[in-house]
Amino acid sequence: MQSNFLCALTLFLTASFGMLHAQDNNVNTEFGVKGGFNMSNLYGSGDDVDDNNVLYGFNAGVYATLPISDFIAIQPEILFTTKGAKLEYNSALVSGDAKFKLNYIEVPLLVRVNITKNFNVHAGGYASYLVSSKVKGDGDITFDENVDTDDLNKFDAGIAAGVGVDFDPISIGVRYNYGLTKVGKERNDGFGGTYTFPDAKNSNLTVYLSYKLN
Repeated sequence: MQSNFLCALTLFLTASFGMLHAQDNNVNTEFGVKGGFNMSNLYGSGDDVDDNNVLYGFNAGVYATLPISDFIAIQPEILFTTKGAKLEYNSALVSGDAKFKLNYIEVPLLVRVNITKNFNVHAGGYASYLVSSKVKGDGDITFDENVDTDDLNKFDAGIAAGVGVDFDPISIGVRYNYGLTKVGKERNDGFGGTYTFPDAKNSNLTVYLSYKLN
C-alpha cells in the first residue's frame, strides 16, 4: 500500500513544480478543524504492508496554515487518531478476526506547497503519543481486552505526505503516514538476550475533510 502511494506522489511532485510560478496559488493564513477516515496496518522490518489486514478507524483535530512565502506554508496539526491492524484466522476448528487497536495523540508538522490556487501537496513528519490500546476478537472466539500502554512504546514518529484540494472554506485530501518507530518495547528474554513485541511499525492511509474557521 505505502510503496504505490509514495511512488505516485513522487512522480506527481516532479511534474508539478514547474507550474508554480504560472498559477494564482498564494497561501493564506488558516485555522480550522479536520477529521477523516483511517486505513491502518502494521509492517515488520523489510515487509510490505498486507492490505488484507487493514484496520478501519478515524482521526479528528485542529490545524493551522502559516505562510512563509507566496505559495509555501508550514502546517502544524493536533489530532486524535486510531491505528493498528486486523488479523483474520480461519481453520477447521475456529474462524474470526482479532483487532489490535492503538489510539494516539498525533502532532504532524508539514510543509505545504500550493501547486495551484485549489490544489496542494504536503510532506513532513509526525510525532505521536499512545493514550490507549486494546485487543478485540470477533467470531467463534470473542474477547475485548485493554492492553497496558506501559507494555508498548508510548511514542511513535514517522514521515507523512499527501495531496489536498481546496474549496474555500472546505478542503479534502489524502495522506499517507509511514511509521519509523516500533510499536513494541524491547524486552529481556530471560536468557541474556532481548526481543521486541510487537516487532512492527505503523502504516496509515487517511482520507480527510477540513473546514477553515477564519
